[in-house]
Amino acid sequence: MQDILSMLHALRRPPLLMRAARIGAVDYRRSVHLPRLLGYGVLPRHGAALFRLMELEGTLNSQRLSDDTSYSLIRHVDVLIAMVGEARVLRASGNT
Repeated sequence: MQDILSMLHALRRPPLLMRAARIGAVDYRRSVHLPRLLGYGVLPRHGAALFRLMELEGTLNSQRLSDDTSYSLIRHVDVLIAMVGEARVLRASGNT
């Protein structure tokens, strides 16, 4: 089974979406961004948060690809920003 960072690395998204996510991740603050995306309460550990974010992003990407009218580009970029931010923390700590 692939570890979570390998799964993240294997994702293929449009370059413009990923560029926006990398730029936004510079200002990523876990305590502010995660509750908005995952719900308020105790924040999950970095690996668990990244996994949940990947699930959300998969749903958003499916909506994007199917031209679903409920698709939100802003939410998609927000989720990608959080994914990049959480992945950076995981890489820096050396944990998966």
